[in-house]
Amino acid sequence: MKRRLAIATLLVIVAVTAAAVGACRSSEASCSTAHQCLPAVSYEDLTKVKYPPAALKGKVVVVNFWATWCGPCKKEIPAFNRVYNRYKDEGVVMLGVLHDNTVDDNGLLNFMSDNEFTYPVVKADADILSAYHYPGALPTTFIYDRHGHIVDEHKGPLSEQELAATLERILGRK
Repeated sequence: MKRRLAIATLLVIVAVTAAAVGACRSSEASCSTAHQCLPAVSYEDLTKVKYPPAALKGKVVVVNFWATWCGPCKKEIPAFNRVYNRYKDEGVVMLGVLHDNTVDDNGLLNFMSDNEFTYPVVKADADILSAYHYPGALPTTFIYDRHGHIVDEHKGPLSEQELAATLERILGRK
């Protein structure tokens, strides 16, 4: 009796795990967290360009949480600019999600100009923060493949080489 129960429990666990993995591997990513698949939230950058889930479908998406007061965040901005310029025409979307309530729009625009931002900046809102489970460290970067599956979640600054190598792998070059 105990053996049958153990086997039945094991079969249920295997079936649930297979279903969860299969859902995230499907071309229509349907996962429950940012730690599995790209959250189905809409982004709007400072120039009012919208990035709804449909616009991100089939793209490689890099979502970087940062703040103007964050030293490591400032350190990675030039590298992110260079990588974005190199890959933006290859279906790579990079979104810098500002998680910072210490700067107003004018201050942010000045900061972006001073740091020569080339990729879109989105202000974090409740939906975005909730979807990403309120990243506790800045910077934190999530990288998703063309199917919306998570490839990397990196806490701390990413170097140009690390980010480019991950994108090269996703794009099938490595």
